[in-house]
Amino acid sequence: MALIALAADKGSPGVTTAAVALAAVWPRRVLLAETDPAGGDLVYRSAAAHGGPLNPNTGMLSIAATARRGLVPDQLWDHVQPLSGGLDVLVGLGIAEQAAGLAGLWPTLGHAFASLGDSPHAPADVIADCGRISGDTPAVELFPHASLVLLVSRTEPEALARVRDRAAALANKLHGGPRGAANLGNPVIGVVLVADTGNAAKLASQVNDMLVHAQTGARVVGTLADDPAGAEQLAGRRRGRLDKSLLIRSARKVTADVYQQYGAAWAAQAQAQAQVQQPPQAHGAGR
Repeated sequence: MALIALAADKGSPGVTTAAVALAAVWPRRVLLAETDPAGGDLVYRSAAAHGGPLNPNTGMLSIAATARRGLVPDQLWDHVQPLSGGLDVLVGLGIAEQAAGLAGLWPTLGHAFASLGDSPHAPADVIADCGRISGDTPAVELFPHASLVLLVSRTEPEALARVRDRAAALANKLHGGPRGAANLGNPVIGVVLVADTGNAAKLASQVNDMLVHAQTGARVVGTLADDPAGAEQLAGRRRGRLDKSLLIRSARKVTADVYQQYGAAWAAQAQAQAQVQQPPQAHGAGR
């Protein structure tokens, strides 16, 4: 099990839409956490499973008091709400000023998110929507606990230049310096492009070459369709077959590719951690 953190350098490339789309088709149980210090969006764009609005006070805001006394991963579920489609979500802060209540707690949250997969009761992967990470946003303190950090970017030249530079900066912060494609650090830094489906494959190849050539320590892991209609369906503001939308179809491919690339390593890591945590058995008992 793993923590997957999604973020963007600048602008509004669609991090929340990407996080919800990937979580909606994730192959294992998943918790979607809105960890953007600037505030979450799901309270305003999504309905709860009971048909009414989500409770803005249950989520990141309510977890702050719990985390100050120490946070056991299973306690995360006490602050989770189900969306109308069944997706479990940890609702984000209402406004940026509330982030002060989480000061110093981001590493604790990161450890809890990463450890939720080892829960004996309700294990799950966590997809964290970290929003924009330019500047000194505290959400970056989650990244050392992540298995995968995904930078979401559109394909305009200025956006690609920013994601290249942000990936290099993160590699320096998390890995101690730039790395080539054959020597990726941990957590892996990936890029998800939001692109027109007609030229997505060509763009992904070109951007990946750029990232490798610049020794950013990142690689393109996939593309999500630039699909405004699908995004509206995902948010519940438009009717239609969501599973047939370009957005969801592309999200399925990204998750499949991610698991093909990293799933075995995550499973092996979780098994190794479980063996380390397992108490030694007594030998010769009853003799």
